[in-house]
Amino acid sequence: MAETDNNDLVEILDENIPIDIVKYINHVKAPQAGAVSTFSGTTRDTFDGKTVLELRYEAYVPMAVRCLKTICLAARSSWILHSIAVAHRLGSVPVGETSVFIAVSSVHRAFFFFDNN
Repeated sequence: MAETDNNDLVEILDENIPIDIVKYINHVKAPQAGAVSTFSGTTRDTFDGKTVLELRYEAYVPMAVRCLKTICLAARSSWILHSIAVAHRLGSVPVGETSVFIAVSSVHRAFFFFDNN
């Protein structure tokens, strides 16, 4: 399911659909944006000393989209951003694969050097 508002793209991807990182970077790129910052959350192979093979994600999609949009609005109220793109997978995400990806663009590069929290 995809939702867009004020240059923001929020998608919850159905099971077994990998995240197309280039798609989300391209969404936030713009001639007026001097910087693009990304975050990729991946499944790691251990947790508390135990082996991990995969993570499984479930969601009530309409609520998940609303929550992610609320986070986008909060980010916009804190920083001067051009565009935001967020993707989160559902279902099984094996070790090494991306489960959540965020791309954000801003007019000024300095924002990302000092405030990328």
